[in-house]
Amino acid sequence: MRATKKIEFSIADDVALKPAPINAEWILEGAPAARNALLSQSENGAACTLIWDCTAGVFNGSYSIDETVYILEGSVIVEDEAPVTRRLEAGSNAFFTAGSRAKWRVESYVRKVAFCLQPMPRGYILAKNLTKAALRTVGLRKMEGESGLAMFGAER
Repeated sequence: MRATKKIEFSIADDVALKPAPINAEWILEGAPAARNALLSQSENGAACTLIWDCTAGVFNGSYSIDETVYILEGSVIVEDEAPVTRRLEAGSNAFFTAGSRAKWRVESYVRKVAFCLQPMPRGYILAKNLTKAALRTVGLRKMEGESGLAMFGAER
């Protein structure tokens, strides 16, 4: 019998944000004040969802995780190392891969939801994929439904 997994619910507007200071060495202009609140976290700690906001300022960001952001309110101008510059405003999203860097220019205020994932080492992914392929070959694993994309009927 399968163990029942719980579903956690919250309302982002009701979550109390706590100070989450930006590393002082990253701040280039102004005095941006950032806050965040954890909305959810995976059982293994590799994935989480946060609400984050920040007041005006310019600062560098360095990503040790994969982060997808969705802007809820306000705007920010993001410049990557290429340098490519984009304005993100309410309804915009962006994906920052682990190892990337960006300069953030918050003109007055920005509020985002951040979906964060600690990437798995390449060796682990290769071993996992080889194991799945071997199990499919001997008929011990079906192909459908192996990824989160398949769950939503989406493909890469």
